[in-house]
Amino acid sequence: MTRAFNFSAGPAAMPLEVLQQAAAEMTDWHGSGMGVMEMSHRGKEFISIYEQAESDFRALLQVPANFKILFMQGGGIAENAIVPLNLSRGGIVDFVVTGSWSQKSFKEAARYCTPRLAASSQADGFKSLPAPASWQLDASAQYVHLCSNETIHGVECHTLPDLKALGSDAPLVIDFSSHVLSRAVDWSRVGLAFGGAQKNIGPAGVTLVVVREDLLGHALSVCPSAFDYQLVANNGSMYNTPPTYGIYMAGLTFQWIARQREGSLSGVAALEQRNIAKAKYLYDCIDNSQLYVNEVQASCRSRMNVPFFLRGDDGQPLLEATHPRNAAFLEGAKARGLLQLKGHKSVGGMRASIYNAIPMEGVEALVDYLRDFEKAQA
Repeated sequence: MTRAFNFSAGPAAMPLEVLQQAAAEMTDWHGSGMGVMEMSHRGKEFISIYEQAESDFRALLQVPANFKILFMQGGGIAENAIVPLNLSRGGIVDFVVTGSWSQKSFKEAARYCTPRLAASSQADGFKSLPAPASWQLDASAQYVHLCSNETIHGVECHTLPDLKALGSDAPLVIDFSSHVLSRAVDWSRVGLAFGGAQKNIGPAGVTLVVVREDLLGHALSVCPSAFDYQLVANNGSMYNTPPTYGIYMAGLTFQWIARQREGSLSGVAALEQRNIAKAKYLYDCIDNSQLYVNEVQASCRSRMNVPFFLRGDDGQPLLEATHPRNAAFLEGAKARGLLQLKGHKSVGGMRASIYNAIPMEGVEALVDYLRDFEKAQA
């Protein structure tokens, strides 16, 4: 049976090799007589899984030694609270709002600190990124928050800003949920990065936090102990029972990434080149079409999440999923094994999420369908 191509934004497609290995080890991990989800999180078997996963993640993203890697729970939504609980000291925090997720972060932070709007692209419908030189940063801000890839609006910051060059000593916090491990990270410009696993890493339930050591130890008194980064770090992510099976699956994915090759490149560098090629192939099809449109400024289009609209007979984008043309498009895609292409309910249209686990063959199959559907509408 041929597997479908799953373009879901998250929980998302996982590498077939990872799923097959997990299936083979489901009832007996390495002769232990137990499946991973049955293991004690403090037993030697799971500790070995955890330590390997942490080591592999650090190697893949070249995380410096002065950063702690935390495996937590709650997803990116919870981190919208956990980050200000740990880093804000109840003071001012600057936000760059570039889409739905940074809007949520800004709103949630108001419960624990004083969020400031340093920059926003809301005026143009989140179709571009405000240039860092235009950001209005507060000298007293405890940190600057940036969602470096907006999953819903399909906007990506391909080069992280250098806050020192902008005159700010505040650490940069990035939500890299939907592009983690798809490209390298310049850790010299980052104080903390967080992301849910369910897009490029594994099943929902695991949250990765990479935090510089000097930012630990400043949690507000109201911060729950299980969410205090210092406590989590001191206990090797075992302060409470972590999402053990999700960590195991993430570890298998890290090993899969390390095996990837693209010419002379390997690991994340290989995937980055592959992702650039996949995104270009899909965007070129959309841009050369009379039926489809992507409205995001070309310089900041996401390589991971590609929103697009079908045009109506009047040439305007069709937002409603129930429109007959949209419905026919989705039905035809499903018949070809191209799944989860419906856009987010807040913006409508379509969206193809082409994360690491989606091969070039999947993007080629989608482009073939886009062209065939357009011909049928002519």
